[in-house]
Amino acid sequence: MRKLFGLAGLAVVLAVAGLLLAGCCGRSAQDRCRARSAQDRAFEKAFVTLTDAVPDAILEIRYYGTYNFVGTRIDGYFQPVALITREAGAALREVSDELVAKGYRLKIYDAYRPQRAVDHFVRWAADVADTAMKPYFYPDLDKSVLFEQEYIMEKSGHTRGSTVDLTLFDMTSGKEVDMGGTFDWFGIESHPDYMDITPEQYANRMLLRDAMVRHGFKTLESEWWHFTLADEPFPDTYFDYPVRQLR
Repeated sequence: MRKLFGLAGLAVVLAVAGLLLAGCCGRSAQDRCRARSAQDRAFEKAFVTLTDAVPDAILEIRYYGTYNFVGTRIDGYFQPVALITREAGAALREVSDELVAKGYRLKIYDAYRPQRAVDHFVRWAADVADTAMKPYFYPDLDKSVLFEQEYIMEKSGHTRGSTVDLTLFDMTSGKEVDMGGTFDWFGIESHPDYMDITPEQYANRMLLRDAMVRHGFKTLESEWWHFTLADEPFPDTYFDYPVRQLR
């Protein structure tokens, strides 16, 4: 009985000490935690899981895996899911419905991207000795020009939540549509209007582009796969919520 009282007493002492420590030393940390929780709740209210908004979408989240231009999983990608603002998700559903009726599905490589992931890209680009993935994504470029030519930047539209990287999947052939180039290729070949490809490949790029533009997205002149909702809800906000299932 005395031993049980001793353990109970110790538990009480520890609990009181914890409360005193929190009150005296941890108030600012608690405030930061509350602020972070409020930010997370606001993010979760404003965003949706992309496959909830677009059930027909196929996911291949490149930055969760290692087949990307860095060669490792990118910071902030906790699960192989895609997040997007509610507004962009609704517009993308319209794109999907149109293209499904034509025999295609949207294949998603990336959507919302946390700032910590962009920071990871910046650190990688600054390490010019790390060229492990050069043969696959930038064989014709010296890595030292990635900042200068704006392949890597300190801010990304993806971090605002209404940008998506995607391609088309042909349901008849069971394969990705041939776009005359691959996702995240650093080079002029990735420009949407690049003409040194076959007429069929160019037509495929235009099929995707026209559907996206028709439903409210704008293009990027250097990447055929990249689209941003023209009327994006957070044009000046760069989020850092991790990529994971929303709670």
